Amino acid sequence: MNATIIITGAGRGIGAACALLAAERGYRVCVNYRSDGAAARGVVDAIQAGGGSAFAVQADVAVEADVVRLFAEVDARCARDGSRLAALVNNAGILEHQIRVEQMDAARINRILATNVTGPFLCAREAVRRMSTRHGGSGGAIVNVSSRAAVLGSPDEYVDYAASKAALDTLTIGLSKEVAQEGIRVNGVRPGLIDTEMHASGGEPGRIARLQSSVPLGRGGEALEVARAVLWLVSDEASYTTGSFIDVSGGR
Repeated sequence: MNATIIITGAGRGIGAACALLAAERGYRVCVNYRSDGAAARGVVDAIQAGGGSAFAVQADVAVEADVVRLFAEVDARCARDGSRLAALVNNAGILEHQIRVEQMDAARINRILATNVTGPFLCAREAVRRMSTRHGGSGGAIVNVSSRAAVLGSPDEYVDYAASKAALDTLTIGLSKEVAQEGIRVNGVRPGLIDTEMHASGGEPGRIARLQSSVPLGRGGEALEVARAVLWLVSDEASYTTGSFIDVSGGR
């Protein structure tokens, strides 16, 4: 396969799992990261050790100039390698410590929205400009990594994060209809309680243990289980699927 996939926030967790699985399936993987270069290089090294192709690019998706630079670097790599940009996985996302809405300030809300909403919009914009048949591209796929929080609301924890993921769901639906006749499919995956470092970012590393009794399957999920859904939506097996969502949440 002579196709490149960009995965934002791919240095750890779900993003890293997506990067490793994409490489196994033959993609050249752009491992985007914001600040942890060592983690991103670790993912690249693991891919290369397995015979795959990958490279890391630092860019904060909340910063427009960084997004433009990210895609320009991918353009340069594709030109050198004779590859094409075939897919984008908007995975980068942040949350902050669990608090109630009455305690939130504008700075916190804006930080969440900048990364979780503005970032995917900007990355999708750049991907469409390259993949759309309207612009001379040969099509492609975009998968937005949302969250079951978009549906459940995350009361008493991070309603701002949940709201940002609901906005990402709306982007998925609207963009899918805009570019459906331009060779681009746009879908979303909504993970539930997945065992990643994000729970520690919210101030509760043991969150899965506290909540897993509310999951019909009785356990938390693994990042690889989410990655499998993402890579299916990217693949030709999902050729008639757009504007859709896969909940990877154990039934919760």
